[in-house]
Amino acid sequence: MCGISGIIDKHSKIIDEDEIRQMNDLISHRGPDDEGYFWGDHFALGHRRLSIIDLSSDAHQPMSYNDKYVIVYNGEVYNYLEIKEELMNLGYLFHTKSDTEVILAAYDQWGFDCLKKFNGMWAFAIFDKEKNIIFCSRDRFGVKPFYYTEVNGKFIFGSEIKQLLAFLPARYVNKNILMDYIVLGYEDHSNETFFENIFKLGQSHNLIYNLTTHQYNIQRYYEIRLNESLNRADEVSAVNAYRNKLTDGIKLRLRSDVKVGTCLSGGLDSSSVASIASRLYESDDKFLAIHAKSSELKSDESAFAIAVSSYSHLDLNIIEPTKNDFFRNIENVITAQEEPFGSPSIFLQYFVMRKARELNCKVLLDGQGGDETLLGYERFYPAFLKGQRLLAKIKVLLSARRNSKLSISDLIKYYVYFTNVRIRFFRLKTRNSFIKKKYFDLVSKSLLTFHSRSYLDILTMQINELFCTPLPSLLRYADKNSMRHSIEGRLPFLDYQTLETALSINNQYKIKNGWTKYILRKSVEKDKILPDSIIWRKNKLGFDAPEKTWMDSLNGHLTETIHHSKILSEVSDNSRININNLDNRQKWKLFNIAKWEKIYNVSIR
Repeated sequence: MCGISGIIDKHSKIIDEDEIRQMNDLISHRGPDDEGYFWGDHFALGHRRLSIIDLSSDAHQPMSYNDKYVIVYNGEVYNYLEIKEELMNLGYLFHTKSDTEVILAAYDQWGFDCLKKFNGMWAFAIFDKEKNIIFCSRDRFGVKPFYYTEVNGKFIFGSEIKQLLAFLPARYVNKNILMDYIVLGYEDHSNETFFENIFKLGQSHNLIYNLTTHQYNIQRYYEIRLNESLNRADEVSAVNAYRNKLTDGIKLRLRSDVKVGTCLSGGLDSSSVASIASRLYESDDKFLAIHAKSSELKSDESAFAIAVSSYSHLDLNIIEPTKNDFFRNIENVITAQEEPFGSPSIFLQYFVMRKARELNCKVLLDGQGGDETLLGYERFYPAFLKGQRLLAKIKVLLSARRNSKLSISDLIKYYVYFTNVRIRFFRLKTRNSFIKKKYFDLVSKSLLTFHSRSYLDILTMQINELFCTPLPSLLRYADKNSMRHSIEGRLPFLDYQTLETALSINNQYKIKNGWTKYILRKSVEKDKILPDSIIWRKNKLGFDAPEKTWMDSLNGHLTETIHHSKILSEVSDNSRININNLDNRQKWKLFNIAKWEKIYNVSIR
């Protein structure tokens, strides 16, 4: 896990050494262990290293290969040992123990198709001397970031937005993205960012830059592949298939030359990862787990985390951030995230990563992706009910009431609200009546329509949640929070083979008898990986922050900050913003925009 930088001059001018060094310095937190540079005729590459695999200087980057290729790379290819063995059988020799060298050899052998071999997360740029191209790629689900811009005859890319901002003559908010955020609550749902003229390379995409013509093209290289035979499998076969893939994915993500631990919220997903990992972890020490305890009783899951820790013999560390911790770190977290985010809940994740750094644990497993792949969100129910016979629908509704926190009226509301564009749009317009019409009209109605229609088909909905919203936002939060503290986050549920297995399994084994994520519950019930109190727990929260306590602590500071925002003054009628009538999520979004505007010196035009 590292950070990368790149500058290409389209007019064939030599790159200013200070520019690439300044880009690298801005992401020193992503790679405090080493740095390096490569200068081409009219381009430069930079790298900051966080040493995880092969801690020696042999794995220094930028790494050259046979005087043909040079790479800067952020991420991990977990199955590098298997690929390395395959390449050695083809006659390749290796001089390091790193996965970086394996990537270069794989590219030499298979070209762009090398990506089909990789199981991991990555954002890299390879200079191919013979083809005179720079081959850039981002992993299948976008765990690792890749930003780029074009300005003043230069193509510039990096791991973080702040690296690119210094090249912009001015910083302007992207009004379309801003409105989608305020009104729809969407973030990270396209290749655009909150900053005008700064873009993201999409997940599952390559960007190939031709250094001769100074043209580039972006291509998708991956589509989810479903296993039809697995869709027809019985429950026992489906459970075994998923359990085996999840275990394999966790085992791969334990490969490291430094200490590995895990986040533990106390929910099913993180508890499953923690308990399976603790069984697989080859160490005399207990497997480290970190839990962030909420000070509000309704969102306090520490009892569940303690139960899992005791059952699985984990080395549990509990932190309990206070409202003062929240207040003191508002600017730190907003700076780290670089773009506005939906709620204060991600502060807990930030504090967990900070604790991991204090404990000298450089790698943490986490549970993102479980809900999206295993129908963990209650909003999946409308699509699940569609197409079923009336008696089957009644049975599902009754069992959902019995085995979850949902009532039948809740399920009906989900169905009506999420599938009806007019109702959703009317409610959104009413809730955001303080937004001026010319700006409200920028809201992506087509996106809202697409999302509403997706709620009628489970697979479409899952693809949407994985590639559009909300998973891309969750991955951004995780990357920025972890790398701010020089921590590598690894996500077993997003192992592409585990994910494809999950999506292939018949939906009747994902929601059954009212239980969401039924297939995971049965997977960890076998061999008693978790106690029944966790497996068959009805309510789930995740790292849920004491939102009310924290937001109440802002008091007049929140109102003052919002009213001093030039961006909010432009897009809204301040006289119509009644803070007392807004819920905490709305308050946070407006407060976040105002703070972000000031921290990053952003204007609106």
